Amino acid sequence: MIRELDEMVEATLASQQVPTDADRLRMTIFLGRASFPELQELAQQVFESFRAPLLQVDFRFKGGWRIADIRPLSLRSLDAEQEEGFVDALKGYMSKPWRRPRARREPRYDLAILYDPNEPLPPSDGAALHRFIAAARALGMDAELIQKRDYGRIAAYDALFIRETTAINHHSFRFSRRAQSEGLVVIDDPDSILRCTNKVFLEELLRANRVPRPRTLILARGEERRLLESWALPIIVKIPDGSFSRGVFKADDRDQLKAICRRLFEESDLILAQEYLYTPFDWRVGVLDRRPLFVCKYLMSKGHWQIYDHGESAGGRGGEFETLAVEQAPKRVVKTALRAANLIGDGLYGVDLKETPTGVYVIEVNDNPSIDADVEDQVLGAELYRRIMRAFLERLERQRGG
Repeated sequence: MIRELDEMVEATLASQQVPTDADRLRMTIFLGRASFPELQELAQQVFESFRAPLLQVDFRFKGGWRIADIRPLSLRSLDAEQEEGFVDALKGYMSKPWRRPRARREPRYDLAILYDPNEPLPPSDGAALHRFIAAARALGMDAELIQKRDYGRIAAYDALFIRETTAINHHSFRFSRRAQSEGLVVIDDPDSILRCTNKVFLEELLRANRVPRPRTLILARGEERRLLESWALPIIVKIPDGSFSRGVFKADDRDQLKAICRRLFEESDLILAQEYLYTPFDWRVGVLDRRPLFVCKYLMSKGHWQIYDHGESAGGRGGEFETLAVEQAPKRVVKTALRAANLIGDGLYGVDLKETPTGVYVIEVNDNPSIDADVEDQVLGAELYRRIMRAFLERLERQRGG
């Protein structure tokens, strides 16, 4: 029970502006009413778990917010202001009609959500993670946040949802492979991670299937001379496994191009060069189970040519955004995104595209697209999280039925 509450604490305190004293916070709960309105949902969960009329909860921050202590209070220990708060809470509590509590249903399935609380640019923020958990529980699944240290427990779950940035040489890929080998339903599955995180493979896949994309060359060391001979500047240069605009550089002149290529070949045997297409924003189409899920416009970061500015002064700052209903987005954008995503699989993907006067071009397909509270969910709201959790439930039911 404390573990579940700790997960809720981490998600809630990470997303709410609550006045904390560096690494500690104390909250009182009177009959389910919190001393901090921002933590009301959490307070209700604590009250329902312990059923004491007056509770004091201490939180500590040690690599993440956790419950340090829960203890009952006596009326004698309250000061005048707290007594007044308790009287108000008592009046509110007594005014509610009494109902026999319903028997708590046992969850049909257990879902693990892999995340890293210290990741600077995670695929989902704390509030979104909490909404995923709530959506799962509304569908009869028990959802739990796990971290890298929980690798040994993965077989105890029925499904795994990866919500940290994936890479082949990363524990997220090992989690995915282990979960799949144990028979879990997995998003992102290992094949999707392999196909999306390797931009060389992705470029060859899109090219073979004639999906429109910017002119692209895969270069080995020394072949950058081909760019200088026949390509117009500026040129985009990428490493094969970057994410969130990292590992992507724009060369505005010949010297810059040589320097970027020299630096990237120290990290990788192959790099990609891509023609530069200026647009004031990029399209992102979220795709789930081969159907469009959400559509966003991501505007370029202020004074920068990318959505995210990873310069030292910007620190990963992102640009503005606009979320649209799928039916409001240009049909050719959605259609092109589906063509690209369906080549990867039937998981959850984010397809980045540029719309220009000459057409729509796929920039890349992401295997774990950003889903942050009040951004990608602006149109669908809670329904966005329900649809993703429903996809897990349907797969689990098919697996059980099969």
